[in-house]
Amino acid sequence: MCTLEKSGNVFVLTITGAGEHRLNPSLIGALRSSLRTVREEQNCAALVTTADGKFFSNGYDLFWGQNRLDRLQLMSTELRALIRDLISLPVPTIAAVTGHASAAGLILALSHDYVLMRKDRGFLYMSEVDIGLVVPAWIVALIGSPAARREMVMKGRKLTAAEAKAMGIIDSAHDGAEETIGAAMKLADELAGRKWDGHAYAGNRMVVLREVLDSLSFDETVEATARKATSKL
Repeated sequence: MCTLEKSGNVFVLTITGAGEHRLNPSLIGALRSSLRTVREEQNCAALVTTADGKFFSNGYDLFWGQNRLDRLQLMSTELRALIRDLISLPVPTIAAVTGHASAAGLILALSHDYVLMRKDRGFLYMSEVDIGLVVPAWIVALIGSPAARREMVMKGRKLTAAEAKAMGIIDSAHDGAEETIGAAMKLADELAGRKWDGHAYAGNRMVVLREVLDSLSFDETVEATARKATSKL
């Protein structure tokens, strides 16, 4: 499901397997457990998150949650807890996106301090407008500029690495998976070399992302689905 390895004082968290890496409570739980290990490690100074195969993550496990409001609510609750864990993590975080990142999977990537992406394969995609869902406020807060929000949220545009870099959604684009992970590790080593106080670093990130944190307690999409389901009873 995922592995956590250490290279020097940098942790590498890899979502494993050849599938779409859909986010369900099992995978999210494994990721949160890995982040707890990172948080407790005294000699960790940075985190790189990546994934095997064609996908970084293709979003929620909708098959697992199909027609089960309680499961949709659980996935939303667990994902928001994972995002809180990342935002409060006392080390710099880097997402090395080596495949498609869609919907909740894209948001997982954007919750890192830096996002690096391969440019020869894969795209970034917010699917909500195409499937008739309203994007929660906390997700929009992570996306960034008005132009990016218009293209990704309002148009549902599938962005290549080059397009995402031009919009400032990602930090850099690289020739392949190996090059992307290599660049992420180089950046992680550079950041680790700054020897920042981890608690101060996390505190600053939490101030910068206060809008996200303030809106994480509520998921409008799930609540709207609940109201619709209740009205039909």
